[in-house]
Order: sequence, then structure tokens, then C-alpha cells
Amino acid sequence: MTNPLLAPWTAPFELPPFADIEDTHFEPAFETALAQAEADVSAIVNNSETPTFANTIEALETYGRDLNRVLSVFYTMSGTDSNPERERMQRDFSPRLSAFSSDLVLNPTLFARIKTVWDQRNDLDLTDQGKRLLELTHRNFVRAGAELDEAGRVRLKELNGRLAELGTAFGQNLLADERDWVMPLSEEDLTGLPDFVIDAARSAGEEKGADGPVVTLSRSLIAPFLQFSPRRDLREKAYRAWTSRGANGGKTDNRAMTAEMLKLRAERADLLGYDNFAAYKLETEMAKTPEAVRDLLMAVWEPAKARAEQDGTVLETMLVADGLPAPLEAWDWRYYAEKRRLAEHDLDEAEMKPYFQLDQMIEAAFHCAKRLFNLDVKPLDAVGNHPDVRLWEVSRDGEHMAVFMGDYFARSGKRSGAWCSALRSQQRLLGDIRPHVVNVCNFAKPPAGQPALLSYDDARTLFHEFGHALHQMLSDVTYEEISGTSVPRDFVELPSQLYEHWLEVPEVLQKFATHAETGEPMPPEMLQRVLDAANFDMGFQTVEYVASALVDLEFHDGPPPADPMQKQAEILGHLGMPHAIGMRHATPHFAHVFSGGYYAAAYYSYMWSEVMDADAFAAFEEAGSAFDPETAEKLERHILSTGGSVEPDILYKQFRGRLPGVEALLKGRGLDKAA
Repeated sequence: MTNPLLAPWTAPFELPPFADIEDTHFEPAFETALAQAEADVSAIVNNSETPTFANTIEALETYGRDLNRVLSVFYTMSGTDSNPERERMQRDFSPRLSAFSSDLVLNPTLFARIKTVWDQRNDLDLTDQGKRLLELTHRNFVRAGAELDEAGRVRLKELNGRLAELGTAFGQNLLADERDWVMPLSEEDLTGLPDFVIDAARSAGEEKGADGPVVTLSRSLIAPFLQFSPRRDLREKAYRAWTSRGANGGKTDNRAMTAEMLKLRAERADLLGYDNFAAYKLETEMAKTPEAVRDLLMAVWEPAKARAEQDGTVLETMLVADGLPAPLEAWDWRYYAEKRRLAEHDLDEAEMKPYFQLDQMIEAAFHCAKRLFNLDVKPLDAVGNHPDVRLWEVSRDGEHMAVFMGDYFARSGKRSGAWCSALRSQQRLLGDIRPHVVNVCNFAKPPAGQPALLSYDDARTLFHEFGHALHQMLSDVTYEEISGTSVPRDFVELPSQLYEHWLEVPEVLQKFATHAETGEPMPPEMLQRVLDAANFDMGFQTVEYVASALVDLEFHDGPPPADPMQKQAEILGHLGMPHAIGMRHATPHFAHVFSGGYYAAAYYSYMWSEVMDADAFAAFEEAGSAFDPETAEKLERHILSTGGSVEPDILYKQFRGRLPGVEALLKGRGLDKAA
């Protein structure tokens, strides 16, 4: 029987045949596709013809197509609906893929071919995108160790393999801790919780096979529980479980693993000739140096900390007024911040939430894309990778642009957080290939027959991820290497964070923030209160984020710490971290940094991009409309369609005329007047 992963894909727009794929198909498909990819590389390496841009650089763009297809499906399914068999395969595939990648970039014959083309670059008649592809290919091979001697190449391959194993294990340990912990709730424990939290707890209990409602470590449940439960003892228990993921002892403990990963990264950087891993990582980012990152983070840290300390004093007063002993603790902050928001802004999330229906927020994101970029989005009758996944076709003026897939609900076996990925990326080298883009979120799934309701933060997350999706959908380049979100990490968050601003446009909320039961639009006075409170508790939010970013930076900017937990404590102590605020991601569950390492030494990227997104949205405001067509056209032409074909600082200056300063970020967060 033909393996559906390797057979031609006949679903609409060549989508994967998800309905036919079983776990037993992955391993044989992986073996066949990996062997074909190795053969493809061997053909490039052993080509007897003189190295050219076409037979070497473009050939490297096209090898291993089946392997890419198999892996895109596998990692989509294992990341959103894991099981023991998929986790085993992930552990098996990871070191073999690392070895394959290392063999590729460390092959001296292959690099000699690349260098031959690179040395002739000024004599070649290449397009601008061809020049960029050549530059990036040569740079990537050099940074991957292609110029090392034989002993160095051997050691680097060992380092890469071990880091791949550790990154996979870190993520699986974290998923296990999140999946296995539950806190049963009695009917009495539900007192004081709004209906949407109670419904989520009951649904979680049903999914876990419990006798009643439970709290799990899904952010969509534990965050509102900490926000609304009047039971300080239960909040403490839940908070401690949430923040101790990856640090519970036993086989899922990640602490020793992080120390080894930091040590291996430092050795790899040293082997490649860099002072430390941060210097290596940041060389190709917009920031360029650890010093530039530290300057940005510290410029934000001081006003954010001052605001948070002011807020903490107010919240502790409220705690004591309730007859509870000081000090204010981390498991108290969200609860008293919610009470304060109700008192100062007359905003009750339980009252607001019916106005933020998932379906309406999806339509709002589509509506903004239509007005800004003339994109039409319509449901697509096709099968996704899970029954909860929804599919749409995206087109413009009747021309197919992309397939968009939305996977919105939390479930056991799904990695926490939210992300955007591409099952297939845009490119023109092999024909007019349009992307298949996936947005993954972890919103609470409602009981059957009821609408899914989001918090305002959830709605922002939905817009954020759709901003990433637009970066993929509107990509218009020749080569996949520079397509869509293939840009520096501290630029990749610009389109996503910029798109969040359209959720705050009053006319968008007036149209789509409609009550789940009555269908009535949000009352104007509530809408104004929502907008007025947009920066509420921003000191807390900024401090928990910047603390994580600074810990990440310090871990990698210098000798690796023998004990990362001790180093983390020292960094936070030096910063004067407020007692009642924890890091957004403490070391044992810092998946951005340790589960694959994509954001290692680069978690600051969200804030670097935010400096630009605040300034970029101001361009629309200066033009007089959030939907100004000329500004939208410039945004697409200079940023959303160009991928990584040009250095990002050049792209941004083409769009805006200059680079922004940190002032726009501070103003956007309401921290420009912080004491």
C-alpha cells in the first residue's frame, strides 16, 4: 500500500492527506525521504560540472522536498496532539536530523563549491534576490562551521547532536508536567469564580476523566483561575505548580539539562571563534551585539519596575484590607489586579468576555486583512490535522494566495503557548507555490453547544498570530530561504505585534465585539473603558517579560553558569526583582530558549520589534486612518511581501523613512510617565 505521506497529495491546494495519515506511516516515510534527501545532496556534491549559482546554490534550495513535506506534517501533529508514539519518534528523528544537517553544512567539498560561486559573485549576473540568497547561503555555512578543520567539524557535529537531543527532551518533559498535573475542585471551591472559568474547569475535568471540575496547567485555565479565585490557598497551590514545571525532580526535571545546554552552546560559540554564544547569535540580528540588547532592556526595566512597585503597594493594601497577612505574593497579584481594574475602570472580565467571541474575533482579523490588503477569506472544505482545526482559502481579486488553518483550542498533548508555522512556504523557484499557514492557540474550549469566549488578551493573541500569518501569506519572493517569516528574530515579531493594534481600533470593536447571547454591540461606554484600560497593569507585564529576557541574555553573554538556577537568582537579585512578580518564563520551563533554542539569547526580540511596531502603527495614525490605503500598500511592499530578501533595518527605513527610538515603546506601554 502506498504511504500517503509520499504519494502525490490530491487534497485541495495540495494539502496533506490528514484523513489518511496514521502514526505508522511516519517512520517508513521518514526513512525513505531522508535517504532521498541524502541522495539529492550527494548529487550536488559530486556534480562534475563547474560550480554555478544554478547547480549549487539553487540546487540547495530544492533538495529534500519529500523530507520537508514529511517533517512539516509530523511536527505539526506532534506539536498539537502529541502521544507516546509521536514523542518516541521525535526523540529518534531529532539526532538523525541533526547529523544530516551537520553532514551537509560541514561537507568540505560542498562548501568548496559554494565558495567558488561566492568568490565569483561580482561577475555573476544575478537578481537582487539571487545575490541575497548567495550571501545568506555562504554566511550560513560559515556560521555553521564550514571553515573549521577536521577535528573542529567532528566536535561541532557532536555538539549539535547532543543539543538536538536535549532540546527535544526539554520540550517533552515540559509537556509531561503540563499534561499530568491537575487540581480537583469541589463545588465549594468554585465559589466566587465566574461562569466561564467554572465551565472551563468542568470541561477540563471531563477531558481528564475526573469526577468533577479540575484546574490544569493550561494557561487558558490556570491564568483566569489565579485572576478570579478568592481562595488564596488554592491560588498558591496552582501558582506553585505552574511555576515549578520542569523543576519537580524525577525524570521530567529540566534543571541539569539547562546547565548542559548552556555549556555546550558556549563551547560551540568558542569553536566558531566568538566570545560567547550571545555574540554568535546576535551577529545576524538587528541588534548585532549583547550591549545593544542590554541597553534596550534596561531602558525599559527601570520605568517598568517603578510602575510595578507603585502598583504592588496598592495591591498589598487591598490584600491587608481583606484581612490577609502581608506581604503580597505572586499568587495574589492577578487576583487583586483584577479587583483593582474593576474598581478603577469598572471593567469586569466576566462582563466583558461575552463580547469577545472566538468566531467574531476571527472575522475581525479577516475583516482588517480585507480592508488593509484586499484579502478575501472563505471557509475551505478540507480535512485538517485535528477535528478542531478549521481551514480557509485566502485569495485576492480571485487569485489564490494561501490556505490558512486555525487550531485554536487547548487540549491534552498540545504544546502550550501560541505560534504560527507553515506547512508549505511561498516561493517561485519551483513554480508559483503558495503557502499553507497554521495558527496555533490554546484557548479554553467551551462546553458543547456554547460559543467560545476569549479574554481581551486572548483576542490580542489571535491578532498577533494572524499578523505572522499575513507575513507568510503576502510573501512574494523567488526563494524559500528568504520567504515569509525567514527574517531575523528581532524583526519577525514586527508584523505580528503591529497587527495587534487593529484590535484596539474603535470601529473594529464596534463591529465585531458583539454579545454572545444578545448579539448587541459592546456599549460605547464599555468600549471606551476597554480602550482606556489597555495599559492597565503594564508594569507587571513588562517586568515579568523583561526579567526573562535579561536572564536569557546573561545566561549566554559570558561563561556558562554551572548552576543556572543560582545564576537566575543572582540576576534577579541584582535587578531588584519585585517580590510579588515572577519571571514570565523561569529557566526550567523556558521553552523559547531551551526547547530547540530558536530564541536562545534572543528572547528580547519581542521588545526590539515592539519599538518598531509602536512607530509603524503611528504611520497609519499620522495618515489619518488605521486603514489608510497608501500606508498599507507601503507596509506590504516594504515589509510583508519581502521576507528576508533585504536587511530589516533597510526595509523599515524604506517603509518609515527612519528607525524609531525606545520612546515610542514607552509611550505605547504607558510607561513614559512612570516614576
